[in-house]
Amino acid sequence: MGLLILSASALGQKQDQDYTIRTTSRLVLLDVSVKDSAGGFVSGLTKDNFKIYEEGKPQQISQFGGADQPVTVGIVVDESGSMGPKRAEAIAAALEFIKASNPHDEIFVVNFNERARRGLPDAVPFSDDVEQLSKALWRGVPEGRTALYDAVELALRQLQMGRRDRKAMIVISDGGDNVSVHKWPEVMHDVLDSRVTIYTIGIFDEDDAERDPRVLDKLAHMSGGASYFPKTIPEVVPVCRQIAKDVRARYTVGYVPPMEGKSLRHVKVETFTEDHRKLSTRTRNSYIFEPETEAANHK
Repeated sequence: MGLLILSASALGQKQDQDYTIRTTSRLVLLDVSVKDSAGGFVSGLTKDNFKIYEEGKPQQISQFGGADQPVTVGIVVDESGSMGPKRAEAIAAALEFIKASNPHDEIFVVNFNERARRGLPDAVPFSDDVEQLSKALWRGVPEGRTALYDAVELALRQLQMGRRDRKAMIVISDGGDNVSVHKWPEVMHDVLDSRVTIYTIGIFDEDDAERDPRVLDKLAHMSGGASYFPKTIPEVVPVCRQIAKDVRARYTVGYVPPMEGKSLRHVKVETFTEDHRKLSTRTRNSYIFEPETEAANHK
């Protein structure tokens, strides 16, 4: 889900140059995963199958996107010292995600240990080339401590520059944060203020005193994504395939929220079959509304 600032004139602009959109209306976009009672993804839904509520009040759906639309994706990979023995499997899993994704996705990599940095060359903000992304994932040497929050913040900024309406982040880490400049409250605010769906994969040693699955679970939950904690390293590969499937199966629904109200707003999405049977729906349940903000949308 996210808060996207649009105007009628801006919608017609080409996306091959930077531009700034200023308007008083805001379109809230929610990325929605829909499953049936057997846990399978539901395809073929239309706008009429969805209902949106903000603070308990129904909202009119003004934008709808079907499943398997291209997305902008950031893959955030832990390269702290403790990841050394797990690194090859973690990178193999990330590559499986890339291979199973929509071929038109634009993808980037953030590597982090004591410092977060982009994996792709400076002149390449995004890529759909598997070999180039593989080199980005292998960049660096596992050492040092864990700046998880800084890595998430760097990825959020990079995602804002993506051309795709849908944004997703995959975080693969084996521990909690112990060295970031950014603090947890700031990260929470910026995730709620973004339109990014976050998936987290925790790879923990049983004796790791610094592991913090609650952080990874919270990042995923408040963004409408999912968290995974595989018990063995080989399980990470099928998890990444599952995440790729979830990303491709998501729908997007949007509405223009009322100007009046609190900054932190709660939303709910319901989906139904044609014969009015309720389906299982996962999306984020809150976002931050900032009416005085002017947004720059880089395309």
